[in-house]
Amino acid sequence: MVTIMRLLIWLPAVLSLLPLCSPAAAPADYPSRPIRLIVPHPSGGTPDANARAVAKALQEGLGQTIVVDNRAGAQGIIGADAVAKATPDGYTMLYASQAFLINAGVYRHLPYDIEKDFLPLSQIAVSDGYVIVVPPSLRIRTVRELLEAAKSTAKPLRYGTPGIGSSQQLAAEMFNMLSGSNLQHVPYRGLSPAIIALMGGDEVQVVFSPLTVVAQNIATGKLQAVAITAGARWKSLPEVPTVSETIADYKFVGGWHGLFLPAATPPAIATRLHGELRTALRSKQLLDFLATGGYTPVGSTPTEFRAFVATDLAQWKKLTRFAKIPQQ
Repeated sequence: MVTIMRLLIWLPAVLSLLPLCSPAAAPADYPSRPIRLIVPHPSGGTPDANARAVAKALQEGLGQTIVVDNRAGAQGIIGADAVAKATPDGYTMLYASQAFLINAGVYRHLPYDIEKDFLPLSQIAVSDGYVIVVPPSLRIRTVRELLEAAKSTAKPLRYGTPGIGSSQQLAAEMFNMLSGSNLQHVPYRGLSPAIIALMGGDEVQVVFSPLTVVAQNIATGKLQAVAITAGARWKSLPEVPTVSETIADYKFVGGWHGLFLPAATPPAIATRLHGELRTALRSKQLLDFLATGGYTPVGSTPTEFRAFVATDLAQWKKLTRFAKIPQQ
């Protein structure tokens, strides 16, 4: 009788594990067709560039093509929603940045639940922050000169961002609040349009940008690097000071990229993808590419990444309130 009672107690738990062990959970030939990597941003920006580099390294281990699908619009919500509603079979992935979580603090109603509709696979890399760039014609070379121009009421400086609620806006608004400056926000549909406008110098005069997007323009003198938002100088731009060298309390870091899957993706498929991703992140070519853009590889486990997402989500919600960004 005792044996039967124990069996009845443990039977539900045993049955719950059967789907994870069945062949249907992880087809032996997976992946048997191209995998779609949705990037919820326009082509040409840092998320797109890094996603393509990761896809190239990852597909070598998987032995299957990874097609990058740019689904820009609505601050990345359109692309994320496509993944949330995709068939959870391991053939659709989301390449997300911090904007994915910032949206939860900016939008009252999202068409998906970040914590319930996605499986965090791994944080790929973290950034040391942004570089503040201006057109050379502005004749601004230091943070102090930028502050003087930004505090002017005669001709306010305007800064461009990928959109309302983006981390670039938060970085700029923190700059305003801690310095008393008056940079005016001009949102664009992506970072590339903002950089194009910056090059013209008429619509906007300042952009807080990842280094990968503007490194070539800085090197050729088409843009002037004024400062970086990190807490310490970058090895790639040793002559460019940090904002904190002028504004002591200013430090803006936290940019990151990561991979997500639809929530119901079979664990065995997620495990396969995670293992190949960890291998890809040891590729010298990928590591060099990420380092050039100011990114440090992470390769966290799904459990670690899920914990990070929960903490970061709470932080961004707090910061959007601090920056007084109205919910939409």
